[in-house]
Amino acid sequence: MFWADKIAAGTQGEQLVNDSKTPSGRVHVGSLRGVIIHDVIYRALKRADKPVKFMYGVDDYDALDTVPKYLDQAKFSPYLGYPLCNVPSPNDTASDYAKYFMGEFLEVFDYLGVKPEEVYYLRDLYRSGKLNKYIDIFLNNAHLVREAYLEVSKAERPDNWYPFQVICENCGKIATTVVTDYQDGEVFYTCQPEATNYVDGCGHSGWISPFDGNGKLPWKVEWVAKWELVGVTIELAGKDHSQKGGSRDVANAICRKVLREKPPFHAPYEFILVGGTKMSSSKGVGSSAKEISALLPPELLRFLMLRTQPKTVINFEPNYETITRLFRDYDALNDKYKAEVESAAEKPEELSKEFMPLVYSQLDGEVKTYQAFDFSTLISLLQIPGLDLKEEVEKRSEAPLTDSDWQIINRRIEVAKKWLEDYADEEEKLVIYWDSVPEKTQELSEEQVNYLQNLQENLAGTSNWEAEELQTTLFSTAKALPIKPGKAFPAVYYSFLGKERGPKAGGLLSYLNKDFVLQRLQDVVAMKKS
Repeated sequence: MFWADKIAAGTQGEQLVNDSKTPSGRVHVGSLRGVIIHDVIYRALKRADKPVKFMYGVDDYDALDTVPKYLDQAKFSPYLGYPLCNVPSPNDTASDYAKYFMGEFLEVFDYLGVKPEEVYYLRDLYRSGKLNKYIDIFLNNAHLVREAYLEVSKAERPDNWYPFQVICENCGKIATTVVTDYQDGEVFYTCQPEATNYVDGCGHSGWISPFDGNGKLPWKVEWVAKWELVGVTIELAGKDHSQKGGSRDVANAICRKVLREKPPFHAPYEFILVGGTKMSSSKGVGSSAKEISALLPPELLRFLMLRTQPKTVINFEPNYETITRLFRDYDALNDKYKAEVESAAEKPEELSKEFMPLVYSQLDGEVKTYQAFDFSTLISLLQIPGLDLKEEVEKRSEAPLTDSDWQIINRRIEVAKKWLEDYADEEEKLVIYWDSVPEKTQELSEEQVNYLQNLQENLAGTSNWEAEELQTTLFSTAKALPIKPGKAFPAVYYSFLGKERGPKAGGLLSYLNKDFVLQRLQDVVAMKKS
């Protein structure tokens, strides 16, 4: 059984799935993993006909603790330590900093078909007084909160530490305030000059009501208050929060010790790692959720998150190998699904577990089969000058393409164009030497030149100029000599690309005119022998 369906099967009664995010800047693509995981749990519960609601919280009362490098440092540095919702927006498209960055993230939700039934902001829960009850409970039981921190994470809090941070009446900061007393509905706080390592407090102190938005609970305590107020029954957390003695363990302990309630269902999930300098290139292409969603079709981005178990790290870097494999794996699973459905007398009541990543990758849950066209071939075809792309795609397709097939192919053509423009390294691009023999061929060995000579003769007698047929000829020529493919294929790439590697060699030759290929191989051999 697929992991999300297993979670759904183990539930009883009405469920509320919750996830949340602090909009401290442009949201990293890694944050999408939690979004998709919770969305799929929600879908699995609905698929099992179980009552469920999906909510998403915006932790916009958290402090601005750093100014992202892509923002005006002079403009935003004065707001370090302020609640995010009290920081101005980077532009006039939003009322404030938190709404601006969350708005950008919610656009990605829409793109991916993620539809929480309610998106709630912490500012509203605090300012409306909905959290007042829990603020009072935790302040009155500060000793139990301190015990939970000590017992679970070995973090010792002073006897006069209270779980609350006031928004300083003098300077507006929330990160620098420390509460040391609670009496008659008011807290005593100090805005400490050395409370953090990134901003100084102003030194102001005084008594103030903690209610109606005058401050916030520390986030581990706030987490528990949200669970109780919203009615959360399922909320997973990333590996960083799920370590033994970590944030989630502390929150669970506070929930049991202070509220005497059972914490929501939890399971840890791993990160998405984005490696390579390409993600922060001079072109400004980064690893934000918005940028990656602008590159990948929504089903492929969902599939990226779902083809591995939540506890498995996803290492994603949109280089040639990774992105072409993603499309290839998606197409292979779709083809397999199509074959199984077509061979069945009727639509199977229960799909095999291996197809569930494909099912849950769809925006509406319905798998739409199509005639796949290799994405790596599109990347190569786009780089051949003077080529009629539509005609070439039709010629290389196994069967006539439908309108829906073309919709998918046209979308992938746009992806390939964007990838070539924004992500491809120069060595990943297909730059063919049309007018001259590359200088690199001077480095070919006698063995490699002999291979090219034999290859030229074999290709001259080939009537079927198709990628697979050419690939077979390339291998059979190497085997007959014999020469190892690790030496033979670089000789081909050097002859046309001037570099050691390239796309599948049979495919490369199939994009090119036969007479051009034969002449180039002849020229390389003649030049080396002379």
